[in-house]
Amino acid sequence: MLIYLPIADLPLNIFVLLATGLAVGYVSGMFGVGGGFLMTPLLIFLGISPGVAVASVASHITASSFSGALSYWRRRAVDIPMAMSLLAGGALGTISGVWLFATLRSLGQLDLMIALSYLIMLTAVGGLMLMESVRSIIRQRQKKPSLMRRAGAHTWLHGLPLKHRFKRSKIYVSLIPIWGIGYIVGVIGSIMGIGGGFLLVPMLIYFVRVPTSTVIGTSAVLTTATMALATIMHALTDHFVDAVLALVLMVGGVIGAQFGARATQKMPAERLRFLLGLLIVAVGLRFGYGLIARPGNLYSIQAMGMKL
Repeated sequence: MLIYLPIADLPLNIFVLLATGLAVGYVSGMFGVGGGFLMTPLLIFLGISPGVAVASVASHITASSFSGALSYWRRRAVDIPMAMSLLAGGALGTISGVWLFATLRSLGQLDLMIALSYLIMLTAVGGLMLMESVRSIIRQRQKKPSLMRRAGAHTWLHGLPLKHRFKRSKIYVSLIPIWGIGYIVGVIGSIMGIGGGFLLVPMLIYFVRVPTSTVIGTSAVLTTATMALATIMHALTDHFVDAVLALVLMVGGVIGAQFGARATQKMPAERLRFLLGLLIVAVGLRFGYGLIARPGNLYSIQAMGMKL
């Protein structure tokens, strides 16, 4: 059963799209991460242009992150001042990312930029996750204690000026790294169509020493805000947001996340981290293959406007 996607300008099987949403939702529920890093590549592999995939997935992430943020808000697991500080940098980063997105599109380099970004980002993050999980599994088999960071340890980031005390997270740190992290997540999210949670959470934990009790909820608030802004800007500047596509993916994603959350209870954390790293590297390498593989059509014809 085919469904026509008006903005993507092509028909796709609705069951294939639902299965894609189910698969990504399952992965998100199992590993506890946003599915943007996987959803956008899968849509591109299905034939949807990278620009439409990035903009449409941004709206999908907005909805899913909003529900998660509400849940953490009710449990008082959100550091509002930190979320606002992250948003100050995230909003600027999102605006910069959308501007770069439109500039690359006008130059005809958007598809290449998205592919390179995914190749570099996913292989780097996935590779680090694989190495960390393998070391953890080896230490566990050798019955050695896990390496833990010393509680309260500070880095050079804590010596920067403009310090602020975040009472909910119980830390006293400079606002500069908070703004910088928000800016980076905003740029990456608007260009690559990912919420940035799989980057934001470890950056806040390892660099700023935000406790895990508040970092996930705070990350969900920032992801909701930046992805909502990215969706609006993509819709106004590029007209790339396909509402039909986003709606079908949301339905599949919500259902798949429920099954993924149940499956994660039956698997050790180290194995989960290893499988997630393997999945991330595989998607990144698939983009790399697409950059060097010989295309089916060596030439294409594009209509160019003429000035009279």
